[in-house]
Amino acid sequence: MGALKRQISGGRLKVVIGVFAIASAALLLRAIDLQVLERDFLTQQGEQRQVRTLIESAHRGMITDREGEPLAISAPVQTAWANPQDLLDQRDRWDELAAVLEVEPDWLAERIESRAEREFIYLRRHMLPAQAERVAALRVQGVGLNREFRRYYPHGAATSHVLGYTNIDDQGQEGVELAFDYWLSGQPGSKRVLRDRHGRTIRDVASIRPARDGHTLALTLDQRLQYLAYRELKAAVTEHNARGGSAVLLDARSGEVLALVNQPGFNPNNRGAIRSDRARNRAITDTLEPGSVMKPFTVAAALDAGAVDPNATLDTGPGTMRVGRLTVRDLRDYGTIDLTTLIARSSNVGATQLALATPADRLWQTLHQAGFGQAPGTHFPGEASGRLRDFTTWREVEQATLAYGYGLSASTLQMAAAYTAFANNGKRIPVRLVRTADDLREPARVMAPETAQQVLAMMEHVIGTEGTARQAAIDGYRVAGKTGTSRKSGPGGYTEDRYYSNFVGLAPASDPRFVMAVVIDEPRAGVYYGGAVAAPVFQRVMASALRMFNVRPDAMPEIPMRLAAEREGTT
Repeated sequence: MGALKRQISGGRLKVVIGVFAIASAALLLRAIDLQVLERDFLTQQGEQRQVRTLIESAHRGMITDREGEPLAISAPVQTAWANPQDLLDQRDRWDELAAVLEVEPDWLAERIESRAEREFIYLRRHMLPAQAERVAALRVQGVGLNREFRRYYPHGAATSHVLGYTNIDDQGQEGVELAFDYWLSGQPGSKRVLRDRHGRTIRDVASIRPARDGHTLALTLDQRLQYLAYRELKAAVTEHNARGGSAVLLDARSGEVLALVNQPGFNPNNRGAIRSDRARNRAITDTLEPGSVMKPFTVAAALDAGAVDPNATLDTGPGTMRVGRLTVRDLRDYGTIDLTTLIARSSNVGATQLALATPADRLWQTLHQAGFGQAPGTHFPGEASGRLRDFTTWREVEQATLAYGYGLSASTLQMAAAYTAFANNGKRIPVRLVRTADDLREPARVMAPETAQQVLAMMEHVIGTEGTARQAAIDGYRVAGKTGTSRKSGPGGYTEDRYYSNFVGLAPASDPRFVMAVVIDEPRAGVYYGGAVAAPVFQRVMASALRMFNVRPDAMPEIPMRLAAEREGTT
């Protein structure tokens, strides 16, 4: 009996051992199958469940001023993303995640649930580094961080109208950012990465397309003059309770825009607060009837056409003149005046007489060649051409009003560009906003060289004691220019109490280096003449520009010079 039991126990043991042996062999065979025969297939299947294709953001090109000073840069930031399918299984962590992201829990829940079928959603873009670190520290499965770039403008509102701004995807929306988006934008790249269940990148698998950064764009602006012009224009708009204003400073020799500012302004770094009515670049996109700043061109056209000679006199008495049903008026009866007095005292009657004595085609040609009715060619979005009707459609009254700046329209930039003709012996220089771009445009002949010199000399008297812009005078320098005060038009015609106050000037008058145009829109503090409202802005900015560029004074006081000469004679 005992032997039988031992025999049965031995048999059971063999069966158990046999079963374990067979199971072990089966496991070994399966392991060989998985690790050797099916390894590539399983590896591929596993990686497909963890490999993700990521977009690599490209660095947007920097915008600089003429000296390489950064005006717009792109700073790296972190963006939180998530796989909603992973987050649906972690509802207990949603409140915690919302707190770190600084969003409402209900907003986060709705965003996850409404996009449950997706594998990728943004949770919070362009976060501060500290916030990104807190998100990473949560270690929530399915939540990760990507590097992006955010545009930053070091000079804020001072350069905002020129530069414009980008959207959250770093695409240009206004200004230079939009006009040259093709140059500034890089080419995003892509790569495949292996991620763990927490969404963290373990290793790069393959590069699909490398990211290509955008190009740097150098503008002609001088950031020192840009800030100064912005400050002075803002102060003038505030002082005169004006609706707005624009100012443009050009290098008279090259046509480069050294400063271009507008009011009201905006902060491009606060994208959410930008209003469209504040974002447009009024100096380039908005036009106005220039008023009396056009009179130097009227005089130039008459001289070039031979309708008058430089020494001619005009009888403007009794201070009024009838042209059809229009009565042209001066501020007072100037009597018999010469061309210099016409410009210095801004006689509408005298300008009208000259315009009507000049053949219409010759007057139109002078204005057209000066750039009126044509886009300045800066490639800026919304660049205005202004309005200059063809002379074949003019009536006598239209030709008369053109003489003193009504019946045509121009932007602040166009007015500044037109005046470069007086600085370059009658040739208008094409304006440039981008320093790195080649400009193949040729200067346009507006008037004869001697005409430009004669009218420039006449405009110096505008700044003198008998002129309308005494507040544009700069110690040590000869200044030439012209004021303009034009009524604004409304639904019922020209208004009686709304004006544009304008001034365009050049310095130093002996060899002009700079041209500046200033427009103040609707000053409402009592004073509205261009010489009192716009000319002081010109004076303060131009004086600084002359010093910064070390332009030699051309109007040193006579007494100190004579004393110096006497001292030299006694030694």
